[in-house]
Amino acid sequence: QVQLVESGGGSVQPGGSLRLSCAASGRIFRINSMAWYRQAPGKEREFVATSGSGGNTNYADSVKGRFTISRDNAKNTIYLQMNSLEPEDTAVYYCNADVVTVAAFRSAQYWGKGTLVTVSS
Repeated sequence: QVQLVESGGGSVQPGGSLRLSCAASGRIFRINSMAWYRQAPGKEREFVATSGSGGNTNYADSVKGRFTISRDNAKNTIYLQMNSLEPEDTAVYYCNADVVTVAAFRSAQYWGKGTLVTVSS
């Protein structure tokens, strides 16, 4: 019912920047929050950043001051601007959204398929 498609991943040297995008589509009535998670090789998926419907944001301590999440409600899209990237940021980045679909009475969580970010010299 809802599709999330990430884009913008790639390879970058330490200190570089990337901008990820995630577009939501489908039978969307309302999107409550949208967020980014990541999963590094051999590790569990972890929270990166979130943007609430009111524009409030929250970040993992490991990315504060380096990453910025933004949201375009008209396009049902979120972005993650990643600056000063470090090798430890290497991971598959997943988009997550808490969505109320048309004719639904409650929200549900949806996930994208992920986009790979590699930070290496």
